Amino acid sequence: MGRTELSTHSPAEAAPRKRLRPSTPASAGLKTGDTPPDQHTLVLGSLDDAKAEDTILIDLKGKSALADHMVIATGRSDRHVGAIADQVVQALKKAGVRKIAVEGVPLCEWVLIDTGDIIVHIFKPDVRAFYNLEKLWSGDRPEEKNLA
Repeated sequence: MGRTELSTHSPAEAAPRKRLRPSTPASAGLKTGDTPPDQHTLVLGSLDDAKAEDTILIDLKGKSALADHMVIATGRSDRHVGAIADQVVQALKKAGVRKIAVEGVPLCEWVLIDTGDIIVHIFKPDVRAFYNLEKLWSGDRPEEKNLA
């Protein structure tokens, strides 16, 4: 392994994240009266436009406090993974999402995009098969046992 992943966010941004939504339709590039889409809808549309493959959405509510949703998608090559990630980040920025953490861009084998509300994983096929995140996160939350 021995790979180092570079992050595009500063240590100051590592503080607790707030859930960000565009403050006004105009700030999101929308016409007056339009409502901004949910982040996961926006991300799924961007992934589809970028020709991402095998895209799945996992609802994390009740499973984890990390985020509300996780999206996992595949790109055909490292260049495709990087292009997909760039398109998703640009769509989020255009929608007014201000705090976006991106990791894995130098190698583009696995790029992670975190907005606080949604975590997006974009993999090359062999890396996705190795980590198999959908199996890890798709299961139901285990029942809590009373140990007293």
